[in-house]
Amino acid sequence: MKLLANTTDPVYNPKAELTALDRFLLQFIKDKRDLPFLYLTIKISLTLPVLAILLYMPFLNGWLWFAVAVLYQYFNNIVFKGPFGLMLHCTSHRAFFKKKYRLMNHYLPWFIGPFFGQTPETYYSHHIGMHHPENNLEEDESSTMSYQRDSLRGFGLYLARFFFMGVYHLCLYFARKNRKKLLIRSVRGELLYILMCVGLSFVNFWATFVVFILPFVISRIIMMVGNWAQHAFVCKHDPGNPYKNSITCINTKYNHKCWNDGYHISHHLKPSMHWTDHPVYFKETLHEYIDNEAIVFDGIHFLHVFAYLVSKRYDLLAKHFVNIGDRYASEDEVIELLKFRTRRIPVTSPAMATV
Repeated sequence: MKLLANTTDPVYNPKAELTALDRFLLQFIKDKRDLPFLYLTIKISLTLPVLAILLYMPFLNGWLWFAVAVLYQYFNNIVFKGPFGLMLHCTSHRAFFKKKYRLMNHYLPWFIGPFFGQTPETYYSHHIGMHHPENNLEEDESSTMSYQRDSLRGFGLYLARFFFMGVYHLCLYFARKNRKKLLIRSVRGELLYILMCVGLSFVNFWATFVVFILPFVISRIIMMVGNWAQHAFVCKHDPGNPYKNSITCINTKYNHKCWNDGYHISHHLKPSMHWTDHPVYFKETLHEYIDNEAIVFDGIHFLHVFAYLVSKRYDLLAKHFVNIGDRYASEDEVIELLKFRTRRIPVTSPAMATV
């Protein structure tokens, strides 16, 4: 159990002097604080598509092809996947490019996203059109409430439901809500990605598997791991309260690499808040976190939370738990709270009640 210390997570610090390239790039984007996104986009654009093209070249074979495939997976899943995924998240909530360059807003979801297994606009439709409005409650098709959230078996059921039926349930949701545009965007992006993979498989199956199919599988798993951990500790007495259905992870390298994604409570409170504002908002509104018995961890991120949960290492979770408001006298009390918040919550939604 930890006492609250100063946060070391990134906030906006203007550069003392802009380079010529900085000034050139800033003319395109809406918010100067998003300049790191452009540099990340450039790095990805000069790396993954080049390696992907090489894997389809007939002159590349044998050990050299395998080496490029390994290199592609390294850059895709180790170097870029987290930063890109959360950049896509941020730019889904806040338009990246200025209005006169608005066509460039399609570059990430339609060109770069597929290399990471992100089907075009499906993420936007799911996350912006469904997850945030429903806030992990019963009509949220990615809700964690009806599962035992410290159970590996429970997560397996959750993952299987999303992986094999997620888009189908998302389409049913948009049909119920009469949101035809989001329904079309979801189906269009998913079908085009599948057709692209089928077509490219006739050209070179193994290149298609490495470049598009495997990243798709990994991305879907990682997204569900993240959502599970972010919404693992839900208070059954107030499940719609973001302070009581989400968590916050502070002082972790993950927040530096992935644009303060650990601040999930404040993200649900203010979805359009800029990523650099979360640490400041957290400190300024700490009394709200205290009053609402919010769960805050220090020094770990969502992957740690997930691993500790499914292995039932509540002792490690309690070790990193921040005792804001000095509410808890011992780690045993913290463990009792955490176990209470992970219990399966019965729901009345027909779709969710069957899990």
